[in-house]
Amino acid sequence: MYTFQSRIRYSEVGVDGNLTLESLLDYFQDSSTFHSEDLGLGIDYLKERHLAWVLSAWQIVVKRYPHLNERVIVGTAPYDFKGFMGSRNFWMDTEAGERLAYANSIWTLMDISKMMPTKPTPDMLEKYVLAEKLDMDYAPRKIAVPDNGTEQEEILVRPHHLDTNGHVNNGQYVRMAMDYVPKEFQISQLRTEYKKQAVLNNRIIPVVAVNETGSIYTVCLNGEDGKPYSIIELEGGRG
Repeated sequence: MYTFQSRIRYSEVGVDGNLTLESLLDYFQDSSTFHSEDLGLGIDYLKERHLAWVLSAWQIVVKRYPHLNERVIVGTAPYDFKGFMGSRNFWMDTEAGERLAYANSIWTLMDISKMMPTKPTPDMLEKYVLAEKLDMDYAPRKIAVPDNGTEQEEILVRPHHLDTNGHVNNGQYVRMAMDYVPKEFQISQLRTEYKKQAVLNNRIIPVVAVNETGSIYTVCLNGEDGKPYSIIELEGGRG
C-alpha cells in the first residue's frame, strides 16, 4: 500500500470550487507512478527493459468532490497479478477519514520492442506487495455501447495529448469525453475501456450516446476505421 498527502489546488478545481473528475484521475495516476518510482520500478526501470504498463480499464466512484484547499490523503495498492495483467485499487480520503472516492483499475504489461503482452519481472512480483481488494461493487471491464450514438467533430491528436510512451494519455481520453457532458451534470461514476493506442496526428471521431433517463453518457472515441481507441461511460445526474 502507498499513500501521500496533498491539498486541493486552485488549478485542480472547476467553477464550483471543487476538485474536477479529471484532476481526481490525475491524483490516482500520480499515486501509482509515485509508488512505482519509490520501489525502483518506475519509468527508467521500464524503459531500460522496453516495458510499459498500459491501462485496460478504469472504474472510479465518487462520493464527494473535495473543495479548494481541503487536505486529502491519496492511496493505492495492487491486489492481483494474473499472467500479464495487473489489478490496482485507489482511494482518496479526508484527513478525518471520510472516503471521498475510490477506484479499480486493470493494467497490461507490454513488451514495447515486440508489442506483445509479457509477464511481470521477478522484481515486480517481489516489490509490489499485494493487498486485499477494496470492498466495492466491481463493474465489468467491458462497456456496452448503445447503438443510438451521434457522431461529433473529429479531434486531431496533438503533442499535449501524449504521455512518456508517445501515446495519448489515459486522462486525455476522459478530458475529451467530458466535453460532451453538460456542465451541470454531476458525475458519480466513471468507467473507461481502452481498446488501442492513439498517437500523434491520429484523428479521433467521438460518437456520443445518452440513455433515456439522461443519467448515463457513453462516449466512443473512434479511429477513422470506426474502431474505438477508448470507450468512456459517465454516470450521474444534474447537480
